[in-house]
Amino acid sequence: MRVCDKDISIGCIGCGTMGGAVIKAIARQFGTDGVCVSAAHFDRARRFADGIGVAAEESNLALAERSDCIFLAVKPAYIKDVLQEIRPAFSRQKLVVSMAAGLTLSTLHESCRPSELSAPDAAFVMPHLMRIMPNLPATFGESMTALCAASSVTEDELCMVKALLAAAGKVEHVPEKLMDGVTAVSGSGPAYAFMFIEALADAAVKFGMPRKQAYVYAAQTLKGAAVMALEDGRSPAELKDAVCSPAGTTIDAVVSLERHGFRSAVIEAAVAAFNKSVELGRR
Repeated sequence: MRVCDKDISIGCIGCGTMGGAVIKAIARQFGTDGVCVSAAHFDRARRFADGIGVAAEESNLALAERSDCIFLAVKPAYIKDVLQEIRPAFSRQKLVVSMAAGLTLSTLHESCRPSELSAPDAAFVMPHLMRIMPNLPATFGESMTALCAASSVTEDELCMVKALLAAAGKVEHVPEKLMDGVTAVSGSGPAYAFMFIEALADAAVKFGMPRKQAYVYAAQTLKGAAVMALEDGRSPAELKDAVCSPAGTTIDAVVSLERHGFRSAVIEAAVAAFNKSVELGRR
């Protein structure tokens, strides 16, 4: 695969919901040559790989050995074990990109280091480390992905990873101190939006609309509002005011939302996700 005028090989350990979405987007944009996946169960990796035309490896170490850039799409609790498993592949420079919520670059760095009980390895080369937080809309090329990088990461490596992730949607480079907030807002945010769509559709069904049609009306309404919020130039507050005609239907609905603590509930939900991300990092 050629990215930013360089030929690179890409591997992804874990091909579940998030890892799978990112790799599918990369394969669509850049092709399948030089892309491989692995998983805890090889049959799952093979089924996923066959579905999009990439390669599957039977072990995480085999994947790491053949890949220049390794995406880690496993749960935070398994990251240390996976990094220790693939450490023998760090005999030449690698780029390791973690999707694990809460795990800091410092934690990743320590997890890559040989343990005190292991034999000295003169060939060990510390990988260059990055963290990313994509979200589920990567499946359809509409992710909001944040990334942060260790000081060792080069501009060429940043260019490459940004280009790869841009295949899945919008990408921004942020300081690491913002990553827990990113996790709470954009990482978890689609779930909040899906709940709102479901609730709005329930209301439509209550008013007599068929369920399938209700989902379309609710989802397209949020999609249209999101496009306006990104492209119109006015703040969300100004856009809300533009919908609220004096003595009209929408202002009554807004008053009801305020009465029931709608905004407070959303903020508290994001705070709960933020606190969980911080807790995962401390573990």
